[in-house]
Amino acid sequence: MKLPFFLARKFVAAETVENTLPVAANLRASGLSTTLDLLGEYISDPKLATRAKESYISLVKAIDSSEGTIDKNISIKLSMLGQKIDESFCLDNLHEVLTVAKETNTFVRLDMEGTDVTGSTVSIFERVHPDYPENVGIVLQAYLKRTAEDVAHMCELGARVRLCKGAYKEPAKLAYQDMPTIRDRYLEYMEKLITTGRYPGIATHDDLLIAATKEFVGSNKIPSDRFEFQMLFGIRTETQQSIAAEGYGMRVYVPFGDMWYPYFSRRLRERKENVWFVLANMFKK
Repeated sequence: MKLPFFLARKFVAAETVENTLPVAANLRASGLSTTLDLLGEYISDPKLATRAKESYISLVKAIDSSEGTIDKNISIKLSMLGQKIDESFCLDNLHEVLTVAKETNTFVRLDMEGTDVTGSTVSIFERVHPDYPENVGIVLQAYLKRTAEDVAHMCELGARVRLCKGAYKEPAKLAYQDMPTIRDRYLEYMEKLITTGRYPGIATHDDLLIAATKEFVGSNKIPSDRFEFQMLFGIRTETQQSIAAEGYGMRVYVPFGDMWYPYFSRRLRERKENVWFVLANMFKK
């Protein structure tokens, strides 16, 4: 069933690359950095995974042809490259994408999905990072109980980490369930990444976490260029601008593509916190 795109327009830039590039260019012109995120996940057909690889490569080349009006920065999901089909197949596809990214000086963030692929995602990242240290980073989720170890390891590798709370429904044995604990872990990892990591992305819309991050870097006289804040397209746009105006880096993740309906319906169906997040932030500035 094809639903009208206006249902997603607030949170999704466009359904095509061609219509997304001007959106990203306008954000950059307003002082915000961008990351383009082609929607889709959990591909089980090798032909579709190959097509996704080709789409990622085309996206990198399209950004490279934008004559500097768009940040050379994209986010990808390994499950779109065949991670659940065969890890070696996925790794080969990823190498092809990263080869083009290296040639065009593009940064590629490996998104983190559910815990069924967390270990695989970290393992694949560890295998490609030595060959593309300037072109690949990873996402870590604060609510997972394994993340303290992952953060420490990524700091040792000198890898670029995007830190977020986590949006998937996970069992208590794998993930913290209450928000106060998740916030505590997030702040612990934020401090570790900013002090000993490499240009981390502090990805949050939570005012408590934003304020605590500002307080931490201010109290410790840490320059604002040691990290950046990150938020999602269409959510708290005035806050994004105000944070950038304060002199902090602010990156906006810009989702696009015609797979917006399964992407959002799965997130909202899977975890009630995601529903409240969307509803609350629709009216926040």
